[in-house]
Amino acid sequence: MSFLLNIDVPDIEQATSFYTEAFGLTVGRRFGAGFVELLGWPAPVYLLTKQAGTVGAGGDRRRYARHWTPVHVDVVVDDVDAAVERALRAGAVLEVPARDAPYGRIAMLADPFGHGFCLLAFSAKGYDALLEAPSPDGAQA
Repeated sequence: MSFLLNIDVPDIEQATSFYTEAFGLTVGRRFGAGFVELLGWPAPVYLLTKQAGTVGAGGDRRRYARHWTPVHVDVVVDDVDAAVERALRAGAVLEVPARDAPYGRIAMLADPFGHGFCLLAFSAKGYDALLEAPSPDGAQA
């Protein structure tokens, strides 16, 4: 089993520039004027032109102001601070500055189209560090 990442955007050229500059992805194929494949992550990314106001899922209309979705991408990087700077230069919006957590360092951002994402650099223990953290009642997890 594998997966693909599809991202709806209103401007395919702006999106292609953002994702290639912010994350070092490269254009694989172009499927007409409004559909671009990007390569360089473990899963291919497909940018799909979908205009604001068109119907998405469940009758919800697409909007490209900052929006919340229960699914977002965590991009694992070696250096969060450098990755934040690169993403900001490409047009990202910083929402929560980089901070240290038991599992590593994380920053929260949004792309120019309102899609949230995190930049994450794992510590040596990664998420396993959460298994060692005491629970609120003081007991080990």
